[in-house]
Amino acid sequence: MKKISIEERANWREKVEGEGFAFHTIDGERYWDERGYYLFTEEQINRDIEAPTKELHEMSMDLVARVVDSEELLTRLAIPPTFFDLVRTSWKEGHPHLYSRFDFIYDGNGPAKAIESNADTPTSLLEAASVQLLWLEDQIHQGVLPSHATQFNTLAEDLTSAFAAFPKSSPFYFAAIAGSIEDRGTTDFMRMMAGHAGLDARHIDIEDIGLTSAGRFVDLEGNWIERLFKLHAWEHIFHEQYGAAIPGCDTQFVEPAWKSILSNKGMLPLLWEFNKGHPNLLPSFFDADPRKPVPNGWVRKPFFSREGANIELRTVSGEYVAEDGPYSDAPYILQEFAPLPKFGDSFTLIGSWVIGDVPSGIGIREDDTLITKDTSRFLPHVVMD
Repeated sequence: MKKISIEERANWREKVEGEGFAFHTIDGERYWDERGYYLFTEEQINRDIEAPTKELHEMSMDLVARVVDSEELLTRLAIPPTFFDLVRTSWKEGHPHLYSRFDFIYDGNGPAKAIESNADTPTSLLEAASVQLLWLEDQIHQGVLPSHATQFNTLAEDLTSAFAAFPKSSPFYFAAIAGSIEDRGTTDFMRMMAGHAGLDARHIDIEDIGLTSAGRFVDLEGNWIERLFKLHAWEHIFHEQYGAAIPGCDTQFVEPAWKSILSNKGMLPLLWEFNKGHPNLLPSFFDADPRKPVPNGWVRKPFFSREGANIELRTVSGEYVAEDGPYSDAPYILQEFAPLPKFGDSFTLIGSWVIGDVPSGIGIREDDTLITKDTSRFLPHVVMD
């Protein structure tokens, strides 16, 4: 694994915007950064990323099967008791899932260490599936990279195959919060993949979803929303006004309610408890007293944190790093600190995607600090021996 400097394409903005990637620059700073790429060997991808991703996904499915039958564990994960049956039923009935992402610490040597599971509303999908692939094709076409250069990236094909399993008898709605450019970019990409699979895929803002007196969710024309991809986290839905209507609404939600178990950082201590000593896991525990200073060599994370918010860590030597955010009232976990590898001046994190049950590709994020955030840069990758 190496970081290679490279000249950016002269027309890169037009290129990425043509893929629907409107958020390539955030607050005047680059989010998409093609002035460098990460180079992997096939063995590094196959042995150290793809195989562990598959195994961790299988371990996660086993975890869900254990948790849904335990009110004690559902309670430990801060899932409201009124939704226990919804979560349990969605698993027992096999409600289908589409995607998730594990975040790995990996420097090209030794086992990758999973530090996060993003299983309900993961983003950075458009840039991983489409934008970096277009970059690779352009580099090969221009002779910058050889024709045998590839990526670990079957995301678009695997998503289309996953969508093909859904019935085509009714529209499939894709919902994001109005005004979020990143969320809309993600749902538009998902909607396009569903269209490739022959589905009638329609956008709706979450704020425009209505609820009838009969307890059904409808679009602006009053049409029943039978199937909904919602880029809105279950832990928020559980506490919103319309949440109580969900168990009886007859809408199929994607991701399903059982994903609330895996999108919760409380799953990390359980994953460690059930698979203690696994080479791709870090010791993790429920934090009994988050008011205490975080110990040296540990990371404190809220159950429901997104994009590095409210995370604090103390390195083995005592250096303290923290990010503010809106999740300070959540329960916390402690996870053993493992340093992100540093390439030049940047700390690097690998996001490994699962589509359905299949490892399907990676996306790479960089930051100037040890905590990866929503503004952290996204760089393409190449696989080549």
